[in-house]
Order: sequence, then C-alpha cells, then structure tokens
Amino acid sequence: MLFSINETMGQYSELFMLLAAGTYTVAFIAFAWDLAKSSKMLRAVDLKAAELAAQATTTEAARMPVGVGAGTAGGDVDRSDADVSGPAGRAERPTSAVSGRGTAAGAGQTADGSMRYGGERRAPARVAVALTVLGAAIHAAGVITRALGAGRVPWGNMYEFLTTGAFVAVAVFLLVLIRRDLRFLGTFVIGLAIIMLVAASIAFWTPVGHLVPALQSYWLIIHVSIAVMSSALFTLTFAMSALQLVQSHRQKTIAAGGADKLGFMRLVPYALSLENLSYRINAIAFVGWTFTLMFGAIWAEKAWGRFWGWDTKEVWTFVIWVVYAGYLHARATRGWTGTRAAWLSIVGYLCVVFNFTIVNQFFNGLHSYSGL
Repeated sequence: MLFSINETMGQYSELFMLLAAGTYTVAFIAFAWDLAKSSKMLRAVDLKAAELAAQATTTEAARMPVGVGAGTAGGDVDRSDADVSGPAGRAERPTSAVSGRGTAAGAGQTADGSMRYGGERRAPARVAVALTVLGAAIHAAGVITRALGAGRVPWGNMYEFLTTGAFVAVAVFLLVLIRRDLRFLGTFVIGLAIIMLVAASIAFWTPVGHLVPALQSYWLIIHVSIAVMSSALFTLTFAMSALQLVQSHRQKTIAAGGADKLGFMRLVPYALSLENLSYRINAIAFVGWTFTLMFGAIWAEKAWGRFWGWDTKEVWTFVIWVVYAGYLHARATRGWTGTRAAWLSIVGYLCVVFNFTIVNQFFNGLHSYSGL
C-alpha cells in the first residue's frame, strides 16, 4: 500500500514537471517576443527621430543667410544623432527625447544602468512573467510531490537535483524581479530551466526510491540545499556574463562606427552594469559554495571517517571554489574587469556543469547523486 502511494506521488510529480516545462516554454516564447517587439519599436523611434532631425536641420538651414551657418547646421545634425544613438559606448540606452514626445515614443524602454523599473507598459513581458510564476507554482508542486513520494528531501540523485535546481533558479529569478528589472534575462534563465528539466527527464530519470545509507543523514538537507541555492545563483551570473560579452562587443562596434546588428540588446543594461551586478551575486554564491565545501567535509567525516579523501566529486567541488575565488580576487584587487572577468565567471559555471554531469556519470567515487 505504501509503495503504491509513493509510486502514485512519483507519477504526479512527473506530470507536474511536464506541465511546468510546457508552461516555461510558452513563457520563453513570450520573453523572446518581448525582446523582438521592443527592439522593433525602438528602431521605429530611431527612424522617427532621424526624420525629425533632418527636417529641423533643413528648416534651420533654409532660414539662415547664405554662407553663414553651414557649420552650425552640421553641428545640429551631430546633436540630433547623439540624442538618438547616445554617447560612444552607451548607445544601448533607448531614445527618450524625440521632439518633445519622448515619453510616448520611449514606451519600449526597460532597465537602465540601475536596472530599476520604468513607467513603461510591455504586455509581452508582463505575460511572460505571469507565465513564469504559474510555471514555478506547478514546478513547486512537482518537487513537493516527489518529496512526498520519496519520503525525504527531493535531491538524492541527479534527476532530483536537476529538477529542484531548475526550480530554485527560476524562484531566485522571480524574487530578484521584485527589486530589479531583469526581464531581459528571462529568455536565458527560462531557457536554461527548460534544458535542465528536459535533461532530467530524458537522460537522468530515476524512479522514486530510498537513498543509499551514506546519504541518509540530516547533512543531506544542509549540504545539498546550500549547493542547490549557490548553483542557482551561479546560473543567473552565467546568463549575465554571457550577455555582458555580447553587449561589450556591441558597444565597441558602435563606438567604432559600425552598424548595430543586435537591436534587441538595447533592452539590456550596459556591460559595466551587468558586470557589477554579476560580481555582487557571485560574491553571495561564493559564500554559499564555501559552506557547501565545509559542510561536505563534515558530512564525509560522519559518513566515511575522514574529512577529505580526494574523491573526484570532492576535488571538483574544490576546483569550482578555486575558480570563483580567483574571479573575485582578480576583479577586486588585480583590476580584472570587463570581458576577462566575464570569461572567468563563465568558466566557473562550466566547472559547475561539469561537476554535476560528467563527474556524476563517468567518474567512480563515493558520491551517488546521478542515480545511474
């Protein structure tokens, strides 16, 4: 009877996970639609601003005495262009001054350097956030029913770690949205959550079952919960670092006089703003990962009688700690800013992915998270 109830809960959990993945997919499309629609709106604003600037220049030139104001007219064109494109290296800020009608024309504006919410109304973005909240609620039901079916916390194997980790990543994203306008990250964060759910269901599916004796400890709750939270924060910073690289390249291209081929990136804050927020979040996640490493050592002593045994999982957990420690140190004291800092952050996240996929599957050790 008990086995039947556990199996039923496991089936409900899988159904909830499937529904959550479907809802996230629609939210992903809505976030992508928001980027495309807002980018198109901003291009229309730019064209209108260029037309108005050209008309103003022509009118002023016609009113000037012949041979007097040629240089001045050219200067007006330059000022109009500056209003449309922004200063060098800051061209991504949407136009907000179009012949006195900037408030209406700039309806597509989003997060600026401070990533605060503006007064704009973007229906696709609001729909995307609402769908993400709905998907997170369904996802939470899937995690809870998995826990009820297993009779324990739902992160005892790779399937459970991925499904729970995806939920925490989305939940952290939604919590940050309360204070910061990070809707431009929605496509990337929800996309990663979908990949994690699909990978869990296809490559790492594990039926509901009991844990091996070494994992039957309260340290599982302490150690793995902090690891999941830290990994979720690293997921956010990975997305921001990737966008930082793209935005930095775009800013340099525009500053050099090149064409802006990535119009949707105007909805993303400056590369420096992304870097600063990523650095702060990485600092918090690094503290969490430090506790993950410490509590893992304590748990190892309780389970196996030693704090450190050079197990593959232990080694890669330490490697991740070293990479992010190097990132924080290099940026804070050695002046490693810009693209170098972004690449270090990305390398750190790739180490996290390697640790929870390749290490779990292909390296023998005392840890058993893959369930394979």
